[in-house]
Amino acid sequence: MSERAAPFHCPYCGDEDLRPHETGHGAWECRACSRAFQLKFLGLLAPETSGNTPGREQI
Repeated sequence: MSERAAPFHCPYCGDEDLRPHETGHGAWECRACSRAFQLKFLGLLAPETSGNTPGREQI
């Protein structure tokens, strides 16, 4: 199994100076804005049965 991908930028300030946080798996800290956050994989979306996505207008 391969390593999980690291985030490219902070979701709060957009800076790229991120380091793993000491609290555990999926936790990151941003050195620019001093925020800590955690990423979590929720799962795969079910494939759609039609080409229409609710809330999206078809062109």
